[in-house]
Amino acid sequence: MCYNQSKDLTGLLEGSVIMAANPNPNGGETHERPIREPVWRYRGYELRPSEFATAMVHFYRGEIQRANTWRNRLDATTNWAIVTTAAVISFALAESTNTHAVLLINMVLILIFLWIEARRYRYFELFSYRVRLLETDFFAAMLVPPFQPSADWAETLATSLLRPKFPISKWEAIGRRLRRNYLAILGILLLVWVFKLYSLPVPALSYQEFAARAAIGPVTGMIVLEVVGIIATILILTAMATLRLHDATGEILEQPKVFQGLGIERVLRPSVHDRVYGTGVWQRPTARRDEFMTMVITDKGNAVAEKVMQDLNRGVTALNGEGMYTQQARQVLLCALTETEIDDLKRAVHAVDPGGFVIVLPASEIAGRGFQPFEE
Repeated sequence: MCYNQSKDLTGLLEGSVIMAANPNPNGGETHERPIREPVWRYRGYELRPSEFATAMVHFYRGEIQRANTWRNRLDATTNWAIVTTAAVISFALAESTNTHAVLLINMVLILIFLWIEARRYRYFELFSYRVRLLETDFFAAMLVPPFQPSADWAETLATSLLRPKFPISKWEAIGRRLRRNYLAILGILLLVWVFKLYSLPVPALSYQEFAARAAIGPVTGMIVLEVVGIIATILILTAMATLRLHDATGEILEQPKVFQGLGIERVLRPSVHDRVYGTGVWQRPTARRDEFMTMVITDKGNAVAEKVMQDLNRGVTALNGEGMYTQQARQVLLCALTETEIDDLKRAVHAVDPGGFVIVLPASEIAGRGFQPFEE
């Protein structure tokens, strides 16, 4: 879907006003009436501002539904961990025999649940990211006239739809779920395991006796204690190392501190935004569709350029060329496009000149009107 890149987002959503003359049938003065352009023209269809707002509302509802679905899956994984832990603890404490291995097996099962939940959390964050884009740059902007969302929100949202990527890393997902739920569950299991080794069937009178009770089959108790200690240390270090990862957009992080006094720790913060609002405030990343430079070699340069400018509303630059085999003059048209407009360009060229030649070259960056503004 392509739209008029020459308009800003305010004009895109509201529609530009064109004053059309309306003659007075009685011969008096004429007056002008506003005519609103459609937001988009696409293959003969016109999408007007009201239709755009309706589409955004339905899109928002769909993303909310998907985020809720994955949120419920997160809760389901946590419930599995809690239920299995409660059952295993009840079984282990009810038996006076050496059943501590069941607790260790449950710890492994809890770690598997943690891995599953972290993966689900990344999917939840993907849909929460889109919801936040709509909330911050569409609905919030509508509540504070004049309507003016961020200049890149449409590109960022479109890129997320075209090439979905997880907004957070695996380590951040694991760290967040570990701190929120699984450290407490694993900690309770570890305490019950230690209590089981020490007290049942009778209290251990020495460390050697305590270590001997931790043996599992041919594996000595010291090895079991060392392995459990290493795993517990790794989990704690992982939870601490991922504390400063704040790419999760669906989480409520530190709130703005506009009304608090400036202390020395605030003055030392790296940026003006951090000094005013504090660190950890949600910051949405920006993204843009892949950009390309296209070359069209054709005998009908004027007609092709007019078709491209009319259908795609993109600027075209003509260069004079010569076919070295045919020794005939040809025109080479240069046009900068995004990835979603390449097929439209091919259709436009084929409609005018079926014998035309189209070359698509990836561009590392395109700055100017309709693309990345020079100010950014």
